[in-house]
Amino acid sequence: MQDANRTQTIAIASGKGGVGKSNLALNLSILLSAAGQRVALIDADMGLANLDVLLDVEVRGNLSHVISGARSLQDVIVHLPSGVQLVPGASGLARLAHLNEFQRTHLLREMMQLEADNDVIMIDCGAGIGPDVTHFATAADSVIVVTAPEPTAVTDGYAVIKVLTQAKYGGAMSLLVNFAADRQEARLTYARVADVARQFLGARVLDAGYVLDDPKVREAVRRREPFVLAYPKCNASRCLAALAAKLCAGGSLAPQRQSFFRKVANWFA
Repeated sequence: MQDANRTQTIAIASGKGGVGKSNLALNLSILLSAAGQRVALIDADMGLANLDVLLDVEVRGNLSHVISGARSLQDVIVHLPSGVQLVPGASGLARLAHLNEFQRTHLLREMMQLEADNDVIMIDCGAGIGPDVTHFATAADSVIVVTAPEPTAVTDGYAVIKVLTQAKYGGAMSLLVNFAADRQEARLTYARVADVARQFLGARVLDAGYVLDDPKVREAVRRREPFVLAYPKCNASRCLAALAAKLCAGGSLAPQRQSFFRKVANWFA
């Protein structure tokens, strides 16, 4: 069993809904699993948890049931055929502020076991820049901000980077451009955000790459299947595979310094 302190946590965030964040978090998790990483994917969208809908899977509970003691963490984890462990609807974590010390310790023990059993914890944050998103993102080792080429999406993506910078986030921030018409549009979108962040925030934003706008993605969503499994050779799958290879190649999957869930528990201690 792996030491929890060797687990890497990656938060996937976006400034607005509709940019494909959850779908990318799911499909990236599957690609990392296929590359030999042990991956857990936590649906941390407090308001619109929907990964189970994307997958057409039946869930037996979520973290709120773990907190109440009705179920153990292992009871609510969905073991996907791809090898990914899905933790549905993490809205229960918001109740940490109301737990007594015994409950908090019990939940922390359960969640740290999840870290011990996996190489990567992928956190699908909610859209926007609310406190829940900020807390999850700043506790992660790295944050991938998903945006789209549209001006409103770019502005909102920059807002996420600004909030993280103001929160003194010390991990790696990167930008992933989704729904790009072509490589040039993606590069221009990344450069626009990275240049402004460097000039006005003094922040370094890494390039996580891009995913081309692909009708196969929409078809896979309608079929409620991950697009990297339904259409592994489509343009979107190839683009995301490049990011997975980059993550597996070195730095971004380096061991973390402190348990993600211990950081989360410390917010409410």
